[in-house]
Amino acid sequence: MKITIVGTGYVGLVSGACFSDMGNTVTCVDSDKDKIDQLNKGIIPIYEPGLESIILNNGEKGNLTFTTSLEIALRDCEMVFIAVGTPMGEDGSADLQYVLAVAKEIGQFITDSIVVVNKSTVPVGTADRVKKIIATELRIREVEIPFSIVSNPEFLKEGAAISDFMKPDRIVVGVDNEEAEVLMRRLYRPFTVNHDRFISMDLRSAEMTKYAANAFLATKISFINEMSNISERLGADINMVREGIGSDKRIGFEFIYPGCGYGGSCFPKDVQALVKMSEEVGYNSELVKAVNTVNVKQKLVLVEKVISVFGDNLNGITLAVWGLSYKPETSDMRESPAITIINELTGRGTKIQAYDPQDINDSKNFYLKGNSSVTYCETKYKAIENVDALLLITEWKEFRSPDFTELKSRMKSAVVFDGRNQYVNYQLDKMGFEYYLIGKQ
Repeated sequence: MKITIVGTGYVGLVSGACFSDMGNTVTCVDSDKDKIDQLNKGIIPIYEPGLESIILNNGEKGNLTFTTSLEIALRDCEMVFIAVGTPMGEDGSADLQYVLAVAKEIGQFITDSIVVVNKSTVPVGTADRVKKIIATELRIREVEIPFSIVSNPEFLKEGAAISDFMKPDRIVVGVDNEEAEVLMRRLYRPFTVNHDRFISMDLRSAEMTKYAANAFLATKISFINEMSNISERLGADINMVREGIGSDKRIGFEFIYPGCGYGGSCFPKDVQALVKMSEEVGYNSELVKAVNTVNVKQKLVLVEKVISVFGDNLNGITLAVWGLSYKPETSDMRESPAITIINELTGRGTKIQAYDPQDINDSKNFYLKGNSSVTYCETKYKAIENVDALLLITEWKEFRSPDFTELKSRMKSAVVFDGRNQYVNYQLDKMGFEYYLIGKQ
């Protein structure tokens, strides 16, 4: 099949790469000329395990190309995917300007029958708006070109996106006609050969499914973090509590790891967007609101622990931070707890020596730009040189089993604040460390 994907961000690149790997001819479009030039040179703008090799391999085969021209990409195209960003607006709602702008261009440039697939995370009812915009542009052109609208939300986990796409738990497709459904089933058939995971539904239900899924997972995280705070104050151990409740198959162990809060491009934005959608239809979603409130507070838990040890005045204190991305196996810092934690600590006079295994340019140039109290280090051991304490924020694999003797010899004070409870079973206290974790006194 000949496919066009609009947007070369995380979702667009992963989708385009994986579709091309199944033999489809894919053209990825982006208005950012510099990004397209880089992609055409084989330079990938994001870190995702396995993504680079697929892009380079299919580029060599001619299955995957990149361009700034949507008009050219739509020629003889059977299907066009909208995979642009829907950032959070000031009021918490999803900003649809990029989705709607693409819809308008599609209406201006299509010449033959086409299926328009929205893969961006959008509020319920957006498919209707996209359909109306395309139809309006066709009327302006005074042409009749048949098209279908499909909602196909993504459920990719950063750090495991290739595996998620190639071996999906489910493929949710919202359609408004049988012909579009048949074409979507054909497209996804190579990914479901062994077991049909294709779930067809109406457009609005598909759009809602994405928000419901993310809100539920965010709820599990905020729930276990709330339980960790209660447990710590009552003298219970949240790690034991987690084992106790996770063993219940109705609950399970997924997404009930206590920590210093969630971040990323999806959960914070989608939870608040769902709250906004609820308000617009006159419903007060108290539970979903609470999920966000708990998470905002949770990002300050490590800060509170640092203050409890060193006092309110942190002038002269130097701390090492391991991990800047919001989760391991990605360079994405969007809504990362590290941003809140570092800004709060440096605002109190702390100096930070930070290390992350991936590219830290986003931290330097955007998320922590202008914060002169942050020094970026090339290795994890360099970051702990002569510090008063270590803060583990992101549980990258290389942080899971460090040389604690090396840590103790390099640090000024053997103090560890574990924001992901990675060292629970290492008996750090017997090694001479002061060890503070989440959900236990």
